Amino acid sequence: MGRGGSAEGEGRPGEGATPPTGSDRPFASSWRRHRLTVDQRVARGKAARLPAPRSSHGRFGAAPDRPDPISLLEEQGKSRVAELIPIRYGRMLVSPFTFFRGAALIMATDLAATPRSDIIVQLCGDAHLLNFRLFGTPERKLIFDINDFDETLPGPWEWDLKRLATSVEIMGRSRSFSPSDRRDIVMAGAREYRERMRQAAAAGTLEVWYEHLEAGDLLEMTEEEVRRGQLSKKEHRRTRGQVAKARTRDSVRVFTRRVGKVHDELRFVADPPLIVPIEDLVEPGSVWEQSDVLIKQLLSSYRQTLGVEHHPLEEFRYVHAARKVVGVGSVGTRCYILLLVGRDDADPLILQVKEAEASVLERFVGKSEYAHHGQRVVAGQRLMQGASDAFLGWQRIQGLDGRTYDFYVRQLHDWKGITEVDEMLVPGATLYARTCGATLARAHARWGDRIAIASYLGKGETFDRAIADFATAYADQNERDYEALVQAVRSGRLSAESGV
Repeated sequence: MGRGGSAEGEGRPGEGATPPTGSDRPFASSWRRHRLTVDQRVARGKAARLPAPRSSHGRFGAAPDRPDPISLLEEQGKSRVAELIPIRYGRMLVSPFTFFRGAALIMATDLAATPRSDIIVQLCGDAHLLNFRLFGTPERKLIFDINDFDETLPGPWEWDLKRLATSVEIMGRSRSFSPSDRRDIVMAGAREYRERMRQAAAAGTLEVWYEHLEAGDLLEMTEEEVRRGQLSKKEHRRTRGQVAKARTRDSVRVFTRRVGKVHDELRFVADPPLIVPIEDLVEPGSVWEQSDVLIKQLLSSYRQTLGVEHHPLEEFRYVHAARKVVGVGSVGTRCYILLLVGRDDADPLILQVKEAEASVLERFVGKSEYAHHGQRVVAGQRLMQGASDAFLGWQRIQGLDGRTYDFYVRQLHDWKGITEVDEMLVPGATLYARTCGATLARAHARWGDRIAIASYLGKGETFDRAIADFATAYADQNERDYEALVQAVRSGRLSAESGV
């Protein structure tokens, strides 16, 4: 059982079991607690091939009782802000690729019916390629890592890899790459995962724990590909530009774009429905009429989750809040931004307070050991990332509707950079798939049994080919599901708002 949740095969409590708390919580996974030797861990990996042969991961077919994908989306919408749901559907309608970004629950449902190695790691839960990006560490290094953990829970490691591989295949289709090129790109990512996991299996514990990919290393990789004739100088310049741009994406930039003065007071500028100031959302008679007082109390409580004696948060004062629509899959969840200032009004900090619902994986791998889903997200992120945001914490809040919701808190932007996949050519896409595969392996190796996984994968390409087969088959399914959404909007079953 891991700190981010619980999972079958690693001592998962039964349905309805009381999660451990305080000193009762087992911080180590079961294979660590049992003190397995290297040979035993190697044997464990090979034994997992019997119930789930590596080639079996290549098969996918929709189950006869497969739930209606549109019903699953509607189910998610029931707990979200109703007026924002059409924006979510509008963003998913843009293409099969954007649909896939919002279809984590649909894919989790399908993955639950596929072969499982039952070697458990802390899963990202939504490891599509746009959830890998550049961001700044507290030490002010720019690194490349996974940066979305809304769905994190322990589960079979191959689920993350299948979602990543499928997103690569779908991206290749959106770029009109040939089927053979798409297969080569997917296999390159799977191969990189396998080889990096095998390297991790041979490495020391602290070496694995401290490993990370800095922006400078990423640029060196692209330069090497240029020298080898595998990447164009234009693509290298684009990567260098993305790194430089990431360093400009911080609270000051958001402040400049999103904040103005009203009656000489700093306020977020309204841009409905994407940004709505808190005062425009509060109903008369609500406890939120005194939002300034309430938010200051909540910030004090959130401060206790940051876990250090002194924190820079203490030097900032709260100024204003607004609701902000984000992403694709998260649209409709309650998400707010908070403006704080430090030394003076030219020293801003903008925090994102994002609702944390139950992971889409929960119904398939068991409930999280954490009763607080914000804490679940934070715990999973700290397990998987090479370095985490210094402002990463959690809070439980009574919402504007009077109901209580879980949230996690982080900086809105901290040197965040994202790869422009709609500009990628085959060589750049290949390198990006490899980089994401290597990053996912590093994240899984931090808590999961890297030796068992490496043993399961082996030296050959059997598993790589299976992953490429799966990605092709599931991308076909994704296109059918996308068309189902198109028809649901055309028929009036769902309402969609485009362009926001």
